[in-house]
Amino acid sequence: MIDKIKEISDAVSEKISRITSLNELSDLRVRYLGKNGEITALLKGLKSISAEERPSVGKHINELRQKVDEMLSAYEDRFIALQKEKKMKEEEIDVTLSMPDKNACGSLHPLTLAKNELINAFTGMGFSVLEGVEVEEDYYNFQLLNIPADHPARDMQDTFYITDKILLRTQTSAVQARTMLSQKPPIRVICPGKVYRADDDATHSPMFHQMEGLVVDKNVNICDLKGCLDEFARSFFGADTRTRLRPSYFPFTEPSMEMDVSCFMCHGKGCRLCKGTGWIEVLGAGIVNPVVLENCGIDSKEYSGFAFGIGIERCAMLKYGIPDIRILFENDLRFLRQYK
Repeated sequence: MIDKIKEISDAVSEKISRITSLNELSDLRVRYLGKNGEITALLKGLKSISAEERPSVGKHINELRQKVDEMLSAYEDRFIALQKEKKMKEEEIDVTLSMPDKNACGSLHPLTLAKNELINAFTGMGFSVLEGVEVEEDYYNFQLLNIPADHPARDMQDTFYITDKILLRTQTSAVQARTMLSQKPPIRVICPGKVYRADDDATHSPMFHQMEGLVVDKNVNICDLKGCLDEFARSFFGADTRTRLRPSYFPFTEPSMEMDVSCFMCHGKGCRLCKGTGWIEVLGAGIVNPVVLENCGIDSKEYSGFAFGIGIERCAMLKYGIPDIRILFENDLRFLRQYK
């Protein structure tokens, strides 16, 4: 029995020196001091020893038990201290380091910034904001807007058709058509949202954002349209911005026109941005075609109106000097951080 006690003492000392974790230390404590441990087994075996030897052997077993418990406890304290010291070194904070990216604050996307500025410009003039569905019917997207069946916009190469009568809207004008059908004049609305066309290059995207505006009331004319667009241009591009209107063609307006703004980089002198002309094309507009008004149940002899369509990506690219529309959709943090 005495030899067994010495054997256990030596074994515990040797095993403690090779422990690498608190779990291993806990396992060792259970193995020797647990309910079914080896030292506990020695105590249970005292009944097989003679009465004369029992007090002496019991004393040695209790001393072994106390010694092992002290060894394990001391190593546990030392091991915990070492682990704590190691953790503190690993988690040491260098206050001279710059703030890591994970703590960086986000910011609004340049498209959102441009859209918000556009909305603010027109709501300040009394326009309401309306949004509509992106999966639209041919009836609202084309037919009501005086776009005939043989118009190029209806070609499968230009429009994403889902069925013969259902498509991804090519313009937010469909919201204007729905508005004229559901509301009586006076009407003054802007319709921002996503639109879809089968086009993809440095200046076009198959999905992009538009903001179209519509005013319908009595005695609305081109002067009202120009005054509205002049105010928008000054609000968005700068107080000294000048505008000009050029004749154009759209099936839903008559007469139709394009609006240019004076180049805000060179102020009309001619530069790379305006291609030496001093002017930059911004949007299309016109007086609402009487056919469109009649299609939507509005008496064109009593009411008239004007409409305009603005490409939000184009406005953002012009204002922030972005050369390629695809940059807006790549989610490159190096680009987006510039707009904090």
